[in-house]
Amino acid sequence: MQLCKSALEVLEETSRTFYIPISRLPSGLQEAVASGYLCMRAIDEIEDHPSLDNALKAKLLQIISLTLQAGTHEMKASDLSTALSDYKELLPEVSLRIGEWALLAPDTIAPRIWDATAAMADRMAYWACINWQIKDKADLDRYTFGVAGAVGLLLSDLWAWYDNTQTSRTQAIGFGRGLQAVNILRNHAEDLTRGVDFYPQGWSDEQMHTYARENLRMADEYTAALSLGPALDFCRIPLALAHATLDALSQGEAKLSRSTVMDLVKQLTSTPV
Repeated sequence: MQLCKSALEVLEETSRTFYIPISRLPSGLQEAVASGYLCMRAIDEIEDHPSLDNALKAKLLQIISLTLQAGTHEMKASDLSTALSDYKELLPEVSLRIGEWALLAPDTIAPRIWDATAAMADRMAYWACINWQIKDKADLDRYTFGVAGAVGLLLSDLWAWYDNTQTSRTQAIGFGRGLQAVNILRNHAEDLTRGVDFYPQGWSDEQMHTYARENLRMADEYTAALSLGPALDFCRIPLALAHATLDALSQGEAKLSRSTVMDLVKQLTSTPV
């Protein structure tokens, strides 16, 4: 199966960080990982939508979850586009086309991606309903697992499906949690302006930095255990960018500059980007 050009274009528009490693994956695995990423990004855009109220966010996420749970080999992209048609003026392209992304993956792994997306949509709906109230570290662990640690588990399943690469599932969760924790730190000020705070009550930036680094240590162990091949090639780039972003935030910078990102990716891929 060849990833359609339109999907690659949407992938590049939504995240160059993940577009680069996904575009380098071999055929078959590329479609599977792109399907998973675009489906997750589709629901993430709903969770983070700046103008939708929380009740509508929860409703849309539950519509997506239920539609995917009813999915079979006969599922059509229109099943989801029809379910979301009443909201086409509100939602971004990546969300409206989630039905297409769900069908990108090979048939032998697509249901695992539908399951992961449906479960994540349900978890996001729950957090939207309670306005992302993170009371303590246990809540933070629940949230970062629900929206990112579970992605690490999905990736581990995709590596095993493609070439039987076996990974630590605990470390896979740390991989996802670590990347998400860095995102929480990077977006903290912006999140506060829309009335959302992912920090546990009373936590400082220093405590969140510690949480991020603890999980990135597991991500480092996860990546270090991978043999040369597609899984390692994929994981190295977002992990390196997460470490660099955390270092930049520690030094008072708002984010990595585009030139720094480009230089780092070039070092990791040895090819122009």
